[in-house]
Amino acid sequence: MFPVFQMCQVLGVSRSSYYAWQQGKTHVESAEKQVVSEHIKAVFETHKRRYGTRRIEAELKDAGVQVGRYQVRKRMQEQGLKAIQPRSFVPKTTQTNPNLQRSPNLLLEMDSVTKINEVWVGDITYLPMADKSWTYLATWMDLTSRMIVGWQISESLEASIAIDSIKKAIQRRNPKAGLIIHTDGGGQYMDQDFRQILKDNKYEQSMTRVDNHYDNAFAESLFSRFKAELVNGQGFENLKEAKAKTFEYIEIYHNRKRRHSSIGYISPDKFESNWRDHGICQRTKINMQR
Repeated sequence: MFPVFQMCQVLGVSRSSYYAWQQGKTHVESAEKQVVSEHIKAVFETHKRRYGTRRIEAELKDAGVQVGRYQVRKRMQEQGLKAIQPRSFVPKTTQTNPNLQRSPNLLLEMDSVTKINEVWVGDITYLPMADKSWTYLATWMDLTSRMIVGWQISESLEASIAIDSIKKAIQRRNPKAGLIIHTDGGGQYMDQDFRQILKDNKYEQSMTRVDNHYDNAFAESLFSRFKAELVNGQGFENLKEAKAKTFEYIEIYHNRKRRHSSIGYISPDKFESNWRDHGICQRTKINMQR
């Protein structure tokens, strides 16, 4: 006679099902639970394994499916659904120029942001190519709404990648004077032509403190998700593919579909729509180590 747990393991059934059968009961998942499981799997697959329990819960509740996070987690585990996890390793893409003056970190003076186009944060990251080479992505994100307002892909790390991307963002948003442009202390952002653009538009430049990467955690968090959810260890075949897939991820998915925890689990587009149409805008805290 074999132990119950061993027989259940071999036969691929749970012990609770065995004991229910032994007592003359059937152990069939209710129709309601089956439907919930199907909804969860559909959301998970639609978002290409990018959503965990919190975002799936928010998605289903918006669709009228009342389900708690615990049940979402349980149904995901039962179906073997595991969301993609961001990686922590990010090669350095910007270098400080010791001959140029670093701008102060203006965000240290702020506890929160409440307006669209109040603070933009920028950064540059690498994109792996199939031939083991690199190309680079520069982005600008509105700190209040988490909308990516401008971006540029280039095979070069020259200042032009920062200049071209900020020009696109300005043309797209036309922000008023006083906008804070926050980045790390990379040479691309200390470039004379880049700084002239900010001066001409009466924007204020803000930079992270020396050797304090936490100061630009907003942008680094974006790239961590981007790498995990789009690149996921795979290199792009060529520059054209890198641009096409990045466009799809940023413009179609990140800005208009992806739910962001920092803005109440809605998309940046929905957040800005609420702000424009109804004046609804929550306070986004700046948790920065002083």
